[in-house]
Amino acid sequence: MNLAVFASGNGSNFSAIIKAIRQSKIKIKSVILVSDNPSAFVIKRAQKAKVQVVLISRADFSSRADFEAAIIQRLKSYKIELIALAGFMRMLSPAFVKRYRNRILNIHPSLLPEFKGSCAIKDAFDHKASFTGVTVHFVDEKMDHGPVILQERLKIKSRDTLASLEKRIHALEHKLYPQVIKLFCGGKIRSLKGLKSIL
Repeated sequence: MNLAVFASGNGSNFSAIIKAIRQSKIKIKSVILVSDNPSAFVIKRAQKAKVQVVLISRADFSSRADFEAAIIQRLKSYKIELIALAGFMRMLSPAFVKRYRNRILNIHPSLLPEFKGSCAIKDAFDHKASFTGVTVHFVDEKMDHGPVILQERLKIKSRDTLASLEKRIHALEHKLYPQVIKLFCGGKIRSLKGLKSIL
């Protein structure tokens, strides 16, 4: 299985995935990082881990279609079979999603469908929710949507600050995402029908 991790920022989930691969917890033939942000810290993480970096800046293209076509070309050249979004801050077009249907995973720091969007942890904290959590799901044409693969609930403690809650959520993400990728690579969750057998 050849994996592409898409990331635009810090890249802690990228590092968690690479660690699991290096520890032989996930059977991956090769892995690349795809980033749209030349200043993203995840690029330094990838370089340190000696992972191939594919940097494709949206600013270099006149349209999203051309931008995505360039990504697809690189994915083809690396024979990518699975995409894991890990803080990739761009919506993928319906055409891109259709091309890689049931082969694009995303991780989100809430119990979807609650608290969608880029501020999910803060939103749960500000709403004084009793619980939040992490969701890994297949990507479809809508934001933070698509068939749920795995969710884990996390209690928001009375002594939690936003920073402590973020830390606990990220730790949970780092556990769940490699677990789901392992399931996918083992042929357990290739379709929504497959999901029903493992949940």
